[in-house]
Amino acid sequence: MTSEIAPSGSVALRPVLPLGEAAAAGSERFSQARIERILGVVCGFGCSVLGAQAFFNALSSTQEAPLWRVGLVILIFVPLIVMVVASSSGLATRACAGVFALVFPLALLAWPVATAGRVAAGTSEPWIWYLLNVATVAAVLAFPLAWQIVWALLIPVLYGVVRLVQLQDAAVSGFMPTLLDVVFAIILALVFLVLGWMLRTMAVGMDTARREAVGSYAAAAAADAAERERVAVAALMHDSVLAALIAAERAHTPRERSLAVSMAREALTRLANVDQDAGEGSDAPVLLAAFVADLEAATVEAGGPHVVGELPHEEWALPGRVARALILAATQAVANAVEHAGGADLAVQVVASPHRIEIVVSDGGPGFDPEAVPDDRLGIRGSISARMAAVAGSARLASGPEGTQVTLTWERPS
Repeated sequence: MTSEIAPSGSVALRPVLPLGEAAAAGSERFSQARIERILGVVCGFGCSVLGAQAFFNALSSTQEAPLWRVGLVILIFVPLIVMVVASSSGLATRACAGVFALVFPLALLAWPVATAGRVAAGTSEPWIWYLLNVATVAAVLAFPLAWQIVWALLIPVLYGVVRLVQLQDAAVSGFMPTLLDVVFAIILALVFLVLGWMLRTMAVGMDTARREAVGSYAAAAAADAAERERVAVAALMHDSVLAALIAAERAHTPRERSLAVSMAREALTRLANVDQDAGEGSDAPVLLAAFVADLEAATVEAGGPHVVGELPHEEWALPGRVARALILAATQAVANAVEHAGGADLAVQVVASPHRIEIVVSDGGPGFDPEAVPDDRLGIRGSISARMAAVAGSARLASGPEGTQVTLTWERPS
């Protein structure tokens, strides 16, 4: 990530985003843009108030010659009005503020010439004094931080010099009031400068945090999608591809060969569409009664018994993907019991409450040690556990000499 000082004095971050953070690029300067807009509106309002005060004082001023007064009013107030309008509308704020910030020192340099020979009329504060901090605020809106500091010091000091030149013989008596005016203007200028710097720094921090958060979310979403696809492929490999290969290996009769060909065709179709089928079906809701019927049809087809159901009086529906995952996981548990336990005392039970559904597949086989199952065996890991985890469910396995029990659980979000 690289950074540089932006024209407004803030730190402009220009990151080279990795692929996972590409979605965050659109919000890189969201807070900075809002802060600049707020600063523009607030400064525009304040400058309009001070400008109006200076303008009405200029109309009745006798410190400068009449022609000089007209020229200075045009030179100062035309850019000031343009800057206020630009700041309020948010259009070309920096450019218009920069023009005023550059014009005002020129007006200050012309002030001794405009007031030459009019010392007696110059004992009171001139109208141009009201615009000192307008010029320093314009610098905050337009210049980098270093030049903001220069303007915060230059404008008041320059005013002090030209004011003492204007007073001439009365400069000694007017030194302290002029010095107080200069110090007061410097303090206000530094306050505006620090406030602008703090707000812009906070905006950069917020934009950085937002970009990192969006990038992290995008990376997490990509990782989740990859994991879902991995689970789907693992389940597909075990449920369809390996089953088709085993059927083809064991096929001896024409009917068995035809069945193996059909299974292989289905496996290839699912493998080709695995990216669309990663979620195990659609999200169309499935009522409990229909779900139990589909579960029974699937378990009976896998060689299992009829399903024993205990359903609540109030009917409710499962998301389609959840129903599909529960059926496939339960079917795999039944197939495992038939293959490894010979289907001894095999039972499938469904227990549902208003907020939870649980499927228990149990058998009376010799049992096994789940920790001893090789990593390349996908029946439990891919087709049961990972499939349930993909739909925010859970799968518990208990196995011993008395048999094996697989419990599949899914709870409705509150």
